[in-house]
Amino acid sequence: MLPISPVPLVVIPCLNEAAHIARVTKQMARAVRPYGGRVVVADGGSEDGSRAVVREIARRDEIVHFLDNPRRVQSAGINAAVDAHGTGHTHLIRVDAHCDYPDDFIPALLADAQATGAAAVVVGMIAEGQGVLQRINAATQNAKIGNGGSKHRAQGQGEYVEHGHHALIELATFRKVGGYDPSFTHNEDAELDMRLARSGHRIWLTARTAVTYYPRTDARALLEQYFRYGRGRARNLLKHRSLPNRRQLVVIAVAPTVLLVAASSVVPLLALPAFMWMAAGLAGGVSVAMSTRTPVMVMSGVVAICMHVAWSVGFWSQLLTPTPRQRGAPA
Repeated sequence: MLPISPVPLVVIPCLNEAAHIARVTKQMARAVRPYGGRVVVADGGSEDGSRAVVREIARRDEIVHFLDNPRRVQSAGINAAVDAHGTGHTHLIRVDAHCDYPDDFIPALLADAQATGAAAVVVGMIAEGQGVLQRINAATQNAKIGNGGSKHRAQGQGEYVEHGHHALIELATFRKVGGYDPSFTHNEDAELDMRLARSGHRIWLTARTAVTYYPRTDARALLEQYFRYGRGRARNLLKHRSLPNRRQLVVIAVAPTVLLVAASSVVPLLALPAFMWMAAGLAGGVSVAMSTRTPVMVMSGVVAICMHVAWSVGFWSQLLTPTPRQRGAPA
């Protein structure tokens, strides 16, 4: 159960977030001040001025602390922040610099932790965009063709889940299960959720609040992101010797399906699975355009197809070239 006087530790992993880091850091400092908490920005080597911005905020506000993260990745930065600043705090609140948060974000998380007794509270994540391509990317990720029906890719409904966008976790539990695996550059949240569940802890998807996420603004960055997501998911399954769920199996099958097209000149029916998958993606784009009443959103079908390919290729590239550590050796 939640202590009578929770003391949250907000950790913001940061890498080249000069456009957002000041706003998010100041907002979180205001939010934790009534609880006697603190905010730690774990910077992975920003080169866009983010470090100077955070250091100046920390100089003016004793609640805010700058932490250098030489390992660069988010998982390592959050672990380091907990090690350096976690003493005396009860809950870890993870905040991403490229998201928008409602002002009641932290009180809502703490309220649900108290009401449910869950060791972790995760949130729904709703994508938004500002330019045309970012808006298309956001619409794709909000739609089933882009997220496969993932529960945390929308406003939460208030239920126990296996995984969600990380927001709150009891610090004692975080330490007990070993924190994030710092060798994961992506999918570290799902990997930790798997260890939480196997240790008997519950994860609650809150309906009280949600975050606004701004996706990549160019095609190359989006494809690289989903390629890494696929690699991270494969690493997770290999480490825990677990099987993918039905939603993941569909995307895993994309790369082999595309490869079958190469043999369709000999056996034409081999092209049918790829044709059906592409048709479903394009139809999904039409559905998004109709539901949003925005014709350009028909391109979300094309974006979804590209995301599926990148994720699947990333998954198979990791699955076929695992290291001994990734085959399930202890982390």
